[in-house]
Amino acid sequence: MLKINKKVEYALMVLKFLENKDKLISTREICDHFKTPFDPTARVMQQMVNRGILKSVKGIKGGYSLQMSLDDLSYGNLVNTIEDNQTQENKCHTKHGPCEHLKHCNIITPVELLNHKLQHFLENLTIAELFRSRH
Repeated sequence: MLKINKKVEYALMVLKFLENKDKLISTREICDHFKTPFDPTARVMQQMVNRGILKSVKGIKGGYSLQMSLDDLSYGNLVNTIEDNQTQENKCHTKHGPCEHLKHCNIITPVELLNHKLQHFLENLTIAELFRSRH
């Protein structure tokens, strides 16, 4: 199962919230609406501004809006933006270093194939598609 960390979750919440808004929305409004912590949410939003996903307007009447179409933003790109992880390593590692079974593992190739296919899928799945999906 694909795990989504809190920062990516906040980014998705922000993008979905801003998707059909024609006015600027402040970080405080988003945090109050979703009950998310201010600092992590603000950092995620700033990362999206730095990558051209969101537009920021400063001042009393300032706030955020979408700068890029969600049809042009892939889930993979969003995750790389938020995790600041442009080169995702798909090696067999644990929190404590290389997997203890690495030397004798018989599933390295299938796991690498799985990672490659998942990465390809996520790089081609747009945020707009993700938001439109119904199950």
